[in-house]
Amino acid sequence: MVANKSIKVILYEDNPDMREGLSAFLASTKGFELAGSFVNCTDSETHVQALQPDIILMDIEMPEVNGLEGIQKIRATNGDVKIIMLTVFEDNQNVFNAICSGANGYLLKKSSPEQIITAIHEVLAGGSPMTPSIASKVLKLLSDSNLSSRQKQDYGLTPREKEILQSLVNGNSYKMISAEQNISIDTVKTHLKKIYQKLHVHSQTEAVAKALNNKII
Repeated sequence: MVANKSIKVILYEDNPDMREGLSAFLASTKGFELAGSFVNCTDSETHVQALQPDIILMDIEMPEVNGLEGIQKIRATNGDVKIIMLTVFEDNQNVFNAICSGANGYLLKKSSPEQIITAIHEVLAGGSPMTPSIASKVLKLLSDSNLSSRQKQDYGLTPREKEILQSLVNGNSYKMISAEQNISIDTVKTHLKKIYQKLHVHSQTEAVAKALNNKII
C-alpha cells in the first residue's frame, strides 16, 4: 500500500447487526476507509468498478446473489482486488468453491475484529489468511486422493489452447503469453475465451484451479 493511503474496504453482509457493527469498526479504524456495505452481491461488479476497493469482505449466504456467485461476477472483470470470505460456513464444499472461484482468504465470523484487520494486512502483503480450522481443511482438500488421482482430461482443448493455459498456470500475463506464443494480445484473449467456454469457467482463477485439479495439462 502507498504510505498514508487508507485501505478501502467493501463489505457484503446481509445480517444487519453484523454489517452495522463491522462497518462502524472499519470506519473508525485508523488507516481504513469503508467504501460501501451491501446486503448482497447483485451489483457487485458495478460496486467494485465504481468504488475501487483494495479489499472485499464477503459473506457466503446472502439473498438473491450469494457470495460464491459474487466472487465469480467480480472475477469476470477484476482479477486484482483482494477478496476475503467472512462466513459461518466451514464445510469442504463451500471452502473449496470459494477458493477455486478466486477468494484470497477465508475467515469464520467468530474471528475477532483484530484478527480481521490482521488478515486484511496479510492478504495485501500477498498472503492467504485463513482461520486455522479452514487452513486444515484446505490442506486436506489439496492432498485428497480424489483430487490427486483424477484421470487426466483435456476438455477438447487444442494443442495451442493447452500451451496458453499452461502459460496462464505459470502466472504469465496476457502480454507475456502474447510474446511467448508470438501472437497478438487480442488473439490471446480470443483463445482464453474459448478455453473458458470449454472448461465451463468464468475467470482466470477458475481456469487455473480447474487445470490443476483435473490434471488438464
